[in-house]
Amino acid sequence: MNRSINPESCGKHAAKTFKSKWTPELARKLTARVCATYEDGCGINHLDGSNMPQREAVIEILQALQEVLFPGYSGRHPVERTGVEFMTGSHINGIFRELSDQIERALAYRCRQSNCRQCHCRRQAEDAAVALLEKLPAVRELLKSDVQAAMDGDPAAKTPDEVVIAYPGLRAVAVQRIAHVLYRQDVPLIPRVMSEYAHTVTGIDIHPGAAIGPRFFIDHGTGVVIGETAVIGENVKLYQGVTLGALSFPKDAAGHLIKGAKRHPNLEDNVTVYAGATILGNITIGHDSIIGGNVWLTESVPPFTKITIAQPDLSIQARKKPGKR
Repeated sequence: MNRSINPESCGKHAAKTFKSKWTPELARKLTARVCATYEDGCGINHLDGSNMPQREAVIEILQALQEVLFPGYSGRHPVERTGVEFMTGSHINGIFRELSDQIERALAYRCRQSNCRQCHCRRQAEDAAVALLEKLPAVRELLKSDVQAAMDGDPAAKTPDEVVIAYPGLRAVAVQRIAHVLYRQDVPLIPRVMSEYAHTVTGIDIHPGAAIGPRFFIDHGTGVVIGETAVIGENVKLYQGVTLGALSFPKDAAGHLIKGAKRHPNLEDNVTVYAGATILGNITIGHDSIIGGNVWLTESVPPFTKITIAQPDLSIQARKKPGKR
């Protein structure tokens, strides 16, 4: 027998028989359990202190800095030559105010962590912001050289404009060059927020502490990792999937990591590293050297060296055509 179901009557029946598990008492119990995890004083909560730097605010500052470095490319603010000085001045004034505020938050956070009682966070924050703004002309010169390196190193690059608006390698390097200035000013938190934002949008992970020379080009880029103490010379080219990492992490007698030790590679001038290569430890790749794809390297090599892995043995077999046995 085919009996039809009346949705309206079904809904009324369900309303009468269903009893929700969610009650005010359950809500209170769950709230108490979550809040209890805040009481250990360590981990992932930040209570009873002034605000930390705001990630979204730092990203907005970074975007404003990129508009100064690459005027007219973002499309957010059309730039006419007759008004470029006014537009740039407006950006720079806004960057100074917002960046100083975020740096002050970061410095105050560090003071709380170290129980510093004689901090001058506002003055130090303004000094760091001014130091970055004073470096912008030099950063622009470095980025011009990076764009030219892309033009010289990639036959697919048609124009400098294409490199600026489309190449993830240039975007990641531009952010790192900004973050590196703040890192050298000993600003906590904010350089990492900037570099990890670039990592998110490009797939390229460059620590703000890495020292990178002019004419640096990352081709394709996805999966590139460059560690904090890496030193990269002039006219260096990396392909996708390259790692400039640490071989091991030194520890003290208590088993804690020793911070600040030099642990990443040095690449001298005119070095090319092909896709998937892994270079680990405080070693030096001599100038004008080539490191082939998928190489695993933990020893220094002299200048004018070419390193490749042995040609793999391939097994090639003919497949049967469909429909035949």
